Amino acid sequence: MRQDGLASLFVGAFSALLILSSNVHAEAGIANATVEATSAAQPATPRLKAYRPATTTAGNNFIVPAGWSLTTNGDLSVLEAPEGNSWVALVDVKAKRHDAAITEAWAAYRPSAKRPLQDIISGPDKDGWTDQRIYSYQTSPGEHRTVTAGAMRHGDRWMAWIQDVDNGVREKRSAALTLIMEGLLPKGYSRESFAGRTANILDRKHIAELTAFIRRAQQEFGIPGVSVGLVQGGRTVFAGGFGVRELGRPEAPDAETLYLIASVTKPLTTLMLGKLVDEQRLRWDMPVTSVFPSFRLGNADTTRSVQIRHLLCACTGLPRQDLDWLLEFERATPATTLAALGAVQPTSRFGEMFQYSNPLAAAAGFVGGHALFPDKELGRAYDEAMQSRVFDPLGMKSTTFDFRRALSLNHGTGHALDMDGNPAFAVFDINYAIVPLRPAGGAWSNVDDMLKYVSMELAGGKLPNGSRYISSAILADRQAPNALIGDQFTYGMGLMVSSKYGVRVVSHPGSMFGYRSIMLWLPDHDVGAVILTNADQGDIFWTAFPRKFLELLFDGKAEADNEVEVAAKTMRERMAAERKSLNIAPEAAAVARLGRQYANPALGDLDVRKQGTGLIFDFGEWESPVASRANPDGTTSFVTIAPSFIGKEFVMGQLDGKSILSLRDAQHEYVFREK
Repeated sequence: MRQDGLASLFVGAFSALLILSSNVHAEAGIANATVEATSAAQPATPRLKAYRPATTTAGNNFIVPAGWSLTTNGDLSVLEAPEGNSWVALVDVKAKRHDAAITEAWAAYRPSAKRPLQDIISGPDKDGWTDQRIYSYQTSPGEHRTVTAGAMRHGDRWMAWIQDVDNGVREKRSAALTLIMEGLLPKGYSRESFAGRTANILDRKHIAELTAFIRRAQQEFGIPGVSVGLVQGGRTVFAGGFGVRELGRPEAPDAETLYLIASVTKPLTTLMLGKLVDEQRLRWDMPVTSVFPSFRLGNADTTRSVQIRHLLCACTGLPRQDLDWLLEFERATPATTLAALGAVQPTSRFGEMFQYSNPLAAAAGFVGGHALFPDKELGRAYDEAMQSRVFDPLGMKSTTFDFRRALSLNHGTGHALDMDGNPAFAVFDINYAIVPLRPAGGAWSNVDDMLKYVSMELAGGKLPNGSRYISSAILADRQAPNALIGDQFTYGMGLMVSSKYGVRVVSHPGSMFGYRSIMLWLPDHDVGAVILTNADQGDIFWTAFPRKFLELLFDGKAEADNEVEVAAKTMRERMAAERKSLNIAPEAAAVARLGRQYANPALGDLDVRKQGTGLIFDFGEWESPVASRANPDGTTSFVTIAPSFIGKEFVMGQLDGKSILSLRDAQHEYVFREK
């Protein structure tokens, strides 16, 4: 739900790392730079209208995304984003070692670039590549770019790549970047395919191997608790838990333990809407204003174009704007959530690209609830619609949107790693921000209930007693592709579908503060799984578990174990590198220049107070200690270090003689002015 980057969503941990490999501080690049051209360079291709396969000089395969252009110059291939200020360079190198390969790649791409190296990490052996390393470069916040590079080997041939990308483009075109990196395959290599195979039965041996894998990942990443469920052939073959529900307490999680499932709520919301379509109360192509006349999005023309399906498809081009609801939610309601959409205009045409919007998904649920109960408050109408159309019919007796109820029952407490890489309690109060947007990620559920949902999907809309719950055609509508996320990976309506390994895997992950979850199923093989965790590090299961699941079902090559091992090492190295750049006791001279109260029209008030040798930023609804960092451009940043909210960067500055703090996400900047 929180989503640190769309590339993380079941497209492969290493591919996500390629796009998001720089930490928060490394959001920078070379301003106004252009690729040096020579007379030998091939003219750039026109902006492509569709995705197109291509090869490097050495015959390595890649994909040019729609809207991008391609320029070649000997062993150098440069893909340029439609915005014109972001590039991915692919270089066939003759060097035999990583550092030499990176040096050769920079010499080909931009020989004048001089960037300090921030860190180097290793990547797993994957997709025919071995000996992978990723290089991140130090930058300043004002540049607002991410610059990374990598080198990898196939046999005796080496390949290097460089990403020099504006952060707004990086978020907006995360699907295109994922497609480029996942489509980068060695010459003559074909990705493993399980097409045409029959899935193995999940017998005692396979279940033991799968649960052993889960426990290894849990220990490697310091995840306190995990609950797991497996279903095959219409019956639950495993449901249980490992670890503890809360650090310092002995109680173990089980199949009844409740977790905040975050964005796994979205498929449940779209199921409710599907029921209303099945009942002919709605149509997917119905204008939203015909159901909810006061709905607004951007301008009048955009508003008229929005159909029910557009609220669910992540294909409207609406940019992420999560800080607005995460930092100012005390007085937020479902009505204010819908009203806020009226001030947001999509950044691309409908259906052009994938962009993930939590407020728009929340609107889908509230509009559906209003269609069913038009006289009730939006939140209550949604809750009752979900209860009557989803939870009660499926027998999901424990699933709830009531935080107080969930926290009074058998539940997992949220955790994250602290700045030293140790498991700690996550900042929990920020999770209440999802209540006014709960159709997008506010449900609490457990393995037992979620397996009932997955079983219904696998049964094509039938319940265990054989009765028809929903039309199979409606379920299929929710899986139909609306936007491309990555290589053979699409987004439907609240559901993701991957065919990367030759079999269809339907899934959705979830992410809130201290909680990670994923559910998935193989509709053509009658098998599915649910994993719920009580720690941020649980997102390793978004990528590693689906691969392990396929390996066991189809006797695939062993890749997932190595992926976990490398990802755990990378996580520790990245946290250590970030820790070194921060002064946990903030630099005194910088603190002396701070005001005591700041405000931003969208994000509300920010109070600054000292606490011993430390410093606290208080956002009203919750607070975080902050560290300081000196940036290469001479500015100073204050960086949040509360577990689960590490890395939000407030850059000090002056405006009209007053102290300011600037906070950015990928596509927006928020200036807090001193009161």
